[in-house]
Amino acid sequence: MVMYPGPGETHAAPRRRRSWLPFVWRHLPGLSVFLLTSILLAVVLWPYMVITVPSGEVGVLWRRFYGFDLYCGCFVGRGTTLDPRELREEGLHLIWPWDKLFLYNLRLQSATQTYNAISKDGVNVTAQISIRYQLAHNSVAVLHKFIGPDYLTTVVGPEIGSQAREVISQYTAEEVYTSREAIQGKIRENAQKSLGANLNKLVQPEAMEELDPKHYNDFLQGSIQILDTLVLSIELPPDIVSAINRQTEQYYMIQEYKYRVEREAEESKRKQIEANGIAAFQRTVSQGISDSYLRWRGIEATMALAQSRNSKIVVIGNGKDGLPIILGNVDTPAASGDMSAPGVAETPAPSETGPSMPEQAPASAVPATPGAMQPSGKSSAATPPAGAPAAGSVAAAKAPSSATTNAATNPPEAASSELGSILSRISGAVLPGSSTTPSGPAAQPK
Repeated sequence: MVMYPGPGETHAAPRRRRSWLPFVWRHLPGLSVFLLTSILLAVVLWPYMVITVPSGEVGVLWRRFYGFDLYCGCFVGRGTTLDPRELREEGLHLIWPWDKLFLYNLRLQSATQTYNAISKDGVNVTAQISIRYQLAHNSVAVLHKFIGPDYLTTVVGPEIGSQAREVISQYTAEEVYTSREAIQGKIRENAQKSLGANLNKLVQPEAMEELDPKHYNDFLQGSIQILDTLVLSIELPPDIVSAINRQTEQYYMIQEYKYRVEREAEESKRKQIEANGIAAFQRTVSQGISDSYLRWRGIEATMALAQSRNSKIVVIGNGKDGLPIILGNVDTPAASGDMSAPGVAETPAPSETGPSMPEQAPASAVPATPGAMQPSGKSSAATPPAGAPAAGSVAAAKAPSSATTNAATNPPEAASSELGSILSRISGAVLPGSSTTPSGPAAQPK
């Protein structure tokens, strides 16, 4: 049911809802141009307005106009900002597109330069030097204003080259070749002093648009810190290098000969000490050696030869010691004429039962010799053959086992008397004028 207003009654008209869509549709071309222009400007001006300072670096701002600084929120002048507080540190920064931000590396940096110099004796030297340096944080803005980013080429390199030539000229070619550490230390020290004294002269306060320009007069003195200058290589002419090498070789040869002389002197002392020791030993030993001791050693040697398996010839003489002479290694028997000679016979080698005590024939069995005398007192051979030894001087004998046993078990005096009795019986059997061959058991020592 529709209600109509009565007389004198009024009804308000219904409100119309406002919509932005008609507005957009009416201004769509203008909005599109505005958005496209904004996007274009953002893309174009982004590199100039949004600056990222990498790690280890700092930015120095240069302003084109007077204006408001977004970084400090204040009005600033134009030109390079020298205040260390206005430096742009690491991170993202916004600047006006007509301003510029210059980045400087605060890390340790290294550069290698090659310099030519003349030594003290006039030799041309080529030195390759590595420079390690670092910038001071508070001095970067002043350094940028009066020196610029190319400070290595304009300041550091020439200064290092000048100091290197001055230092090398104080050394000879040989000293340059061998004094690298001293040279690089002097170059660094002199270069740092020279830079500190000369860089401050570059500061011009009248060129600054700062409230207190004289405040920055000493900022360049320590703006570049030279940590060290390493001499990588020093090149001399080939002839000079060869001469230095030969000189060094001769020096070490002299040192070698000195050590040789010292070695020979010590060797002479050693030989002298050795000779003194031998002489002292001989004096000590000679006091304990007597004729009886030497005689006993001769008896031991004779018994050892008699016990060997080789054939041997025993020559019995009348020496002062009464010891026989034994000739060993008789491989072939003598001729028949020699065997018939009086006093000469060949005896077979006795068999051994052990390494120290050979098995011998009984003491009573004395072998007959071809030269033994007959009971009639005449030898079986009328005349000995030529070259045979005289009768009674040569005989072949086999040492009896009992004599050997007694000599091994009895004292040295008993063994000596035992051997003497055996040799006397053998000698009596071959001497001319004997009528019988001795037989019977060997005489025992008393």
